[in-house]
Amino acid sequence: MGLFKMIARALGFSKTEARILVIGLDNSGKTTLINHLKPKKATTLEVTPTVGFQVEEFSKNNINFTVYDMSGQGRYRSLWEHYYADVQAIIYVLDSADRLRMCVAKEELEQLLNHEHIKSTRCPVLFFANKMDAPGALSLEECMEELELDKLRDKPWHITSSNAKSGAGIAEGIEWLCDSIGERGGGGGGARGGGGGGESKSGRK
Repeated sequence: MGLFKMIARALGFSKTEARILVIGLDNSGKTTLINHLKPKKATTLEVTPTVGFQVEEFSKNNINFTVYDMSGQGRYRSLWEHYYADVQAIIYVLDSADRLRMCVAKEELEQLLNHEHIKSTRCPVLFFANKMDAPGALSLEECMEELELDKLRDKPWHITSSNAKSGAGIAEGIEWLCDSIGERGGGGGGARGGGGGGESKSGRK
């Protein structure tokens, strides 16, 4: 089953659009990863780094994906907040090889989760620890520790290793997300292994 069909079935919506945010710092691999989710006709073959702030939207099966880069510059934050309302799920992409900016990723995650539109919901949060195959990449446990995911108690969450270039781990993460959305606020299921021999962990708070 295709990823969009999986999500559509989990949402159970026939006419209402859903909003799934795909976010992360620049150069985390969002654009490459999201190309695995896009309808084939909308897929971008050449991936170029996002400069500053960029928003991209595409839809299929009544599901609206909003993709935008968080560069870590505060002047863009007021623009990000425009997309926080009516969110059914969040996909947060990490560059697990970027040890220096993991603290920035943590700060932006906290800003996101403390926003009034996000804090009031129990939308599931899927973390992709991307670039796990890169030299010096943080382990899944190290990523969890850096982000202090053990303190994320009011939302179901799941973190899985991924390789956006090959697509490894993406389907497994999306499957968890669909299960969590389908439970309508319940915690996610047990951890599933990421693609390509990767790992995954779930939080059920």
